[in-house]
Amino acid sequence: MRTVEAALALLDEVGLDALTMRRLAEAMDVRAGALYRYFATKHELLTAMAEVLLADCLERPLSSPDWSERLAELARRMRTALLGRRDGARVYAGTHATGAHTLGFADALIGVLREAGFAADAAARAALTLVNFILGHTLEEQAALQGAADEGPADPDLLRAAVTPGQYPHLAAALPVLTSTDFTAHFEFGLGLLLQGLRALGPGSTSPGTGG
Repeated sequence: MRTVEAALALLDEVGLDALTMRRLAEAMDVRAGALYRYFATKHELLTAMAEVLLADCLERPLSSPDWSERLAELARRMRTALLGRRDGARVYAGTHATGAHTLGFADALIGVLREAGFAADAAARAALTLVNFILGHTLEEQAALQGAADEGPADPDLLRAAVTPGQYPHLAAALPVLTSTDFTAHFEFGLGLLLQGLRALGPGSTSPGTGG
C-alpha cells in the first residue's frame, strides 16, 4: 500500500506520462528492482492504483430510495473519484482491477438495477454502459483541464472562426454548448439520457439489441 500511495502522490505531481517505475523508486528512495518484487509491470501498478481510486465510493450509504437516483449517485461518486487524481481516468482505463473496492462498486451498480427488477444480463450491460460513459467523459474532461493547466485555456474563438454558419449551420447553432467548459452540465445531461433510457426500458425487460 505504501508503494501505491507514493505512486498516486507522484501521479499528482508529474502526471501519468512521466510516472515510471524508476522515478517512483527515486521518490521512495529505494532501488528500482525493489518495486518489481511487488509489481512486475507498470500495468500491475496502475491496476493497484485504480483499485485505490474507488476506495471512497461506497463509504456512505446511498441517500435515495429511488433506483435511478441511486444509480445517478454512484455515477457521480465515480466521476468525483476519478477527478480527484491527476489523470485519474487514464489510470483507471483498461486496468480491470479485481480488488474489493472495484468489485464492490460494480456489485453496487448491478445490485441497484437487479433490486429494481432488471434481469441480470440487462443490469450488467447497463452497468457497463454507465461506467464507459463516466470513464469516457472524465477522460475528455481531464484532458481539457490538464491542457488548460499546461498551455492555457483553449481559445473558443478558434472554433467560432472555423465554424461558419453558411458551411456548418448546425454546428454554428450549437456553438454555445460546444465551446462551454461546464463539464458538470455536460455530464449531467449524458447521465440523464442514460437514466431516461433505462426507465423507458423498464425493470424486467430483456437487454435491447441482443435478440431477447
